[in-house]
Amino acid sequence: MNHAAAANTAVMGSGWWRSAIGGAAMSVVLVAGSAWTAAAVDGASTLAVQAPAAYADSGVPVSLSLIDAGGSPIAGAPVSVERQVDGSWSPMATITTDETGEASIEVVLSRDPADNLIRVSYAGDETHAPADTGEVLLALKRRDSRLRVTGPGSVVDETRTRLVVRWTTGSGAPVSGRVRLYRRVIGGEWRPAGSVTTDAAGRAERSVGPREDTLWRARVSQQAWLRSAVSASHRIDNRPPHAPVVLPSDAPQPRIALPPQPRATGAGARPVVSQISDAVWSQMTGRSWHAGCPVGRAGLRLLRINYWGYDGYRYRGELVAAVEVVDQMAGALTDVYDAGLPIRSMYRVDRFGWSSRLRGADDYASMAAGNTSAFNCRDVVGRPGVRSPHSTGRSIDINTWENPYRSAQGTVPNTWWQSRSHPLVAWRSGDHAMVRIMRAHGLAWSYGLGDTQHFDARRSARVGVDPGCATTVCE
Repeated sequence: MNHAAAANTAVMGSGWWRSAIGGAAMSVVLVAGSAWTAAAVDGASTLAVQAPAAYADSGVPVSLSLIDAGGSPIAGAPVSVERQVDGSWSPMATITTDETGEASIEVVLSRDPADNLIRVSYAGDETHAPADTGEVLLALKRRDSRLRVTGPGSVVDETRTRLVVRWTTGSGAPVSGRVRLYRRVIGGEWRPAGSVTTDAAGRAERSVGPREDTLWRARVSQQAWLRSAVSASHRIDNRPPHAPVVLPSDAPQPRIALPPQPRATGAGARPVVSQISDAVWSQMTGRSWHAGCPVGRAGLRLLRINYWGYDGYRYRGELVAAVEVVDQMAGALTDVYDAGLPIRSMYRVDRFGWSSRLRGADDYASMAAGNTSAFNCRDVVGRPGVRSPHSTGRSIDINTWENPYRSAQGTVPNTWWQSRSHPLVAWRSGDHAMVRIMRAHGLAWSYGLGDTQHFDARRSARVGVDPGCATTVCE
């Protein structure tokens, strides 16, 4: 054998590793299960090592065989066994060969392959040359991995819960190390969600606040002593913090479905009033605002506020109102929030596009979606050429699907709700909590049952109502 071409480490499987170098260390890569024999050198002793592949944390018998240059066993010879630990060689034992020149020692395999390096040496005597195996890497068999992700099956929205990750071998021994987590929103795709590190007991925790119904699972990569694994999925349902609205079973659904608005953050209603940004103004222009409107950008403000949705979750809505009344609306909607009165949606009305019929944003579509909105420079629904009070930004329509308007062309957006009420979302009397809250903030229920959704901001007079609407309903 060409010693100069030999590799540095022998990997022990079920085969034998022999060194016959007359005392010079020799290291060769030995694939598990194979057997390489070095060519004998004149006068050299031969030291052979054999060990099967085994699992980490278990003992493996390492067998030794020592023969002289003539092939005869060397009996009663002391053979030293060393092991590498943390990069340094440490003596394990000195064992003595029997009459057949053989000996054995049990070595408990480490999970770290670097700590499974051994070397065996014979110092020789007056009649026998020394021998040295060089570095021998004892081969690891991979155990199965077991991963589990557990925790509560549900969490209330905007609160947190804890996931527990457990990592063991197939035999139940704990494993410490890095575990990658993955998260999937129901109906979506799996996405990375960071990692945790299990402790000596094979356990780790992760605090999560999903805000949606989610699935969670864990994954570990293959290691020298362990196979890769993926856990089963653990589902966490995100529950609403407020009771959902229960509507009559035969109640019609809005004709236009809107996507949920962003979930609310922060405590309470958290109203924020700001000037109209360039981005918002760009979206308003040509829809809810156009040349000739009685109020311009400087006279309007954007209100962002949290509200309770019909599904019991909190959302962040927004509307545009006149600068002099936006605080009234913010105060009223804050009290609506505090009273637990739900709002179906609160998108700016320019979301619904331009309506040539109304000469403003499409309020027909907004009502068909049940949307709550305020400023919209348009004509009165059903009365072309008559400017709506919403054109000044001093009026607000709330829960428009459940609170219809009797227009000159008929009741919109539906007739089903006109004769019906609901303790939370549909009012047919001034005693309803919604009407009382609006009035307390100077927002009059101007037209009563003729326009149940509509409220006008007032001081000492009917401000915000177009003179053409003084004696009739103008939505």
